[in-house]
Amino acid sequence: MVKNKYELIYQDLAEQIDDGVYLVNSYLPSENELKARYETSRETVRKALRELSEHGYIQKVRGKGSVVIPRNKFDFPVSGLVSFKELAEKLNQSVETDVNRLQTVIPSRHIKKQLNLETDAAVVEVIRTRKLGGERVILDKDYLLEEKVTGLTEAICKDSIYHYLETALGLVISFAKKEITIEEPTVEDRECLDLDGFHNVVVIKNYVYLDDATLFQYTESRHRPDRFRFVDFARRHTH
Repeated sequence: MVKNKYELIYQDLAEQIDDGVYLVNSYLPSENELKARYETSRETVRKALRELSEHGYIQKVRGKGSVVIPRNKFDFPVSGLVSFKELAEKLNQSVETDVNRLQTVIPSRHIKKQLNLETDAAVVEVIRTRKLGGERVILDKDYLLEEKVTGLTEAICKDSIYHYLETALGLVISFAKKEITIEEPTVEDRECLDLDGFHNVVVIKNYVYLDDATLFQYTESRHRPDRFRFVDFARRHTH
């Protein structure tokens, strides 16, 4: 797919920042200089700078320009409903998923409660460790109703479960309720994540629904706290 000019400019500047051409706390060239360098319009330059800002590379400083900011934390959208693969494509980091466990189980009392199950309906359990830049920083624990989710393989789980559900099974994933807590790491957290020196994990619990309002998935995403910034956007409505 052919990229837009602003995307090419964004990619070029992002690579220069990653390579240390522009260091943290230094300023990018002015919009006029970038306009001349890339032989494009001011609006295209501004779109590229907006992308850099949204991906955590720069901060716009009024009257001064665009300053390069530290990128050791990644913006993790709280309000969105995206797969790790979709998020990872925006991070410009090496990413990897290890599938620790994939099995069909009779759910525990705790999982039955989370999925509002009144019977011992089978549940697909998927435990995955996510690596960013070679570090194990997320432990994803997914529990999906087997009657809705069939045919999962390790290869699918390493890639994107949501992509498979939407394209192969034709499911329409509609909305989720989320709960965020700070917890002490469990033994499993210690085994599956690089937590030396860390005494807490950030846990996002997702209750995910299909378009017919069926609760079909419960997920615990357990994050090492130093690598993520959990962000949301809120607008106040006047009355």
